[in-house]
Amino acid sequence: MAQLKDDCFAFGDQLMPLNEALEILHDRLVPVVGEETVPLRQALDRILAEDVESDRNVPPHDNSAVDGYGVYFEDLNPDGETRLPVRGRVAAGHPLDGDAARGAAVRVFTGAPMPGGDGGGPDTVFMEEDVTVDGDDVLLPAGLKRGSNRRDAGEDVKAGDVIIRRGQRLRAQEAGLAASVGRADLAVYQRLRAAVFSTGDEVRDPGSDAPDGCIYDANRYAIMALLEGLGCAVTDLGILADDEETIAGALAKAAADHDLLITSGGVSAGEEDHVKAAVERHGRIDFWRLAIKPGRPIALGQVDGTAFVGLPGNPVAAMVTFMVVARPLVLGLAGVGNAPAHRFRVAAGFDYKKKEGRREWARATLESGADGQLTAQKYKSSGAGILTSMVESDGLIELGEDVTAIAPGEMVEFLPFSEVIR
Repeated sequence: MAQLKDDCFAFGDQLMPLNEALEILHDRLVPVVGEETVPLRQALDRILAEDVESDRNVPPHDNSAVDGYGVYFEDLNPDGETRLPVRGRVAAGHPLDGDAARGAAVRVFTGAPMPGGDGGGPDTVFMEEDVTVDGDDVLLPAGLKRGSNRRDAGEDVKAGDVIIRRGQRLRAQEAGLAASVGRADLAVYQRLRAAVFSTGDEVRDPGSDAPDGCIYDANRYAIMALLEGLGCAVTDLGILADDEETIAGALAKAAADHDLLITSGGVSAGEEDHVKAAVERHGRIDFWRLAIKPGRPIALGQVDGTAFVGLPGNPVAAMVTFMVVARPLVLGLAGVGNAPAHRFRVAAGFDYKKKEGRREWARATLESGADGQLTAQKYKSSGAGILTSMVESDGLIELGEDVTAIAPGEMVEFLPFSEVIR
């Protein structure tokens, strides 16, 4: 199991553009989890720890793409209809007994192996709906190209091809591809073990009483859901009192059997913010002074060699910074090679002004006009504590560092929640 470098998250004191910070982070992170082999049925959403190389062609033989009749192209009349006797029948899993004769057609079905013969065997297949059957003969129309409706061996995968790369998060399509080359199990990274806790004497768990001055803990539940969506094994450490000794002890204990510690709030310079001092008892903390809104600052560090992330306390800021900063960090620690969150160009349906030199995200919904053009409508409130905005929006409008104003109709970058939340 790999260990983080002491200065893994040390980027200096200057405000840094997000893209630059993420590039540095990508270069420094290595998987901190071990490997295990699991049956293919259990590999969905796991992260591949090996390159998968095929030892066979897929398909393994030349085969028919349709139900119809296989012929030698050279036997066809180039100027008109061709009449050929039908000799032999080939179905999937039931190859022809012997070679196909010249001057005859072979009845073939979809997926059936093309029979061998002179010059390699029939090389062209007529679809059954395009021909006329006349007793034991078939009448074939002119005009079909050589090789039509015939699939070559290895058309999809050739023996020796690397079909799935290490670091890929396995989806249904990767599971199907691995199965197509006969893999019954795969080497994957063990799940990243993430511990999540909240601090604050005013914070209460849902379902309990919340006296005057208290709030329910939304952040912890949102963060745990985000982590589980990334395939992590999540431990809920609950709510810790605003006491440095208590927090330091909980962090040190959790660091012993987790790969990541994550919290929100409690890392500023306030008199009651004890997380920073508690982390520094057993490690170090680096404030990432990123030029972003919402979410500056975000705290990264480590406790006894275990990665620590301190997200902002406001729920929207906590979720947004998780999506754009913590998500790539979590995936890198878990073994993912590259998992960019794709942005899409849409038209703005609003006016907006911002400061130059920082990246901002505004919550927005998408509307489709009569012409099919998607337009992003900014949510009515930009407050970092308005969690309903995350429910009622489709994603985030991302405004780059050089943008100072947006007018209706201008094209903007849109980050759908579906790209960063599972």
